[in-house]
Amino acid sequence: QVQLVESGGGLVQAGGSLRLSCAASGRAFSSYAMGWFRQAPGKEREFVAAINWSGRSTYYADSVKGRFTISRDNAKNTLYLQMNSLKPEDTAVYCCAAVPSTVVVVASTLYDYWGQGTQVTVSS
Repeated sequence: QVQLVESGGGLVQAGGSLRLSCAASGRAFSSYAMGWFRQAPGKEREFVAAINWSGRSTYYADSVKGRFTISRDNAKNTLYLQMNSLKPEDTAVYCCAAVPSTVVVVASTLYDYWGQGTQVTVSS
């Protein structure tokens, strides 16, 4: 089992940057594929980015490609999401998720563990 805690959210102006972190506790973080998802008020949960166990393979939603970068540090049991050129439509609660897997996992229904989320608000 793994516990996930996100941090790094906040209020930023459009065009600004934020870096989210997801600290994982428990065993064998490096054996988990990880993902970031977001949910805006009144909308369904949306896939943002995913990374495989080693960090060598990543996948992004079209809406964030070229602006966001997912990465991980297995020595620190931490997942990151660097968000640049933020837009008001990026406003949402961002959650990290984990699933035992060697490949990138995109579908939220396949993830076993979820953090509570961190709020990101982008003002225009």
